[in-house]
Amino acid sequence: MSMTDPIADLLTRIRNAHMAKHDRLDVPSSKLKVEICRLLKQEGYIRNFRLIEGTPIGSLRILLRYDQRGTPAISHLHRVSKPGRRVYRGADAIRPVRNGLGLGIISTSQGLVSDKDARERRLGGEVLCEIW
Repeated sequence: MSMTDPIADLLTRIRNAHMAKHDRLDVPSSKLKVEICRLLKQEGYIRNFRLIEGTPIGSLRILLRYDQRGTPAISHLHRVSKPGRRVYRGADAIRPVRNGLGLGIISTSQGLVSDKDARERRLGGEVLCEIW
């Protein structure tokens, strides 16, 4: 099974795990997915993540976050730039997601950063996804 969009796959797996009320999920690992998880943890959307060594590729275990009522911390995951239609923004064109309540993940020349960091550091790049 070849995968054309591993980021969309990651977002879909997180969405499905939330709907099924799982507390964790395992996905095939990649450097990009590790960086996305690092941002999600930094911004408080997931509890934690860790790499699980395995053959031939390791997997990434993501611990999902819920509030006391069992509501997922992530209510919406949206893939912006897709393999068929890439979306790039200059630093000035990167808007806050949900008036700053959401998180935009931007792939820049200095790695993956949040939309807020991209604006502060004056970095443009590919808008991978938006989460709130």
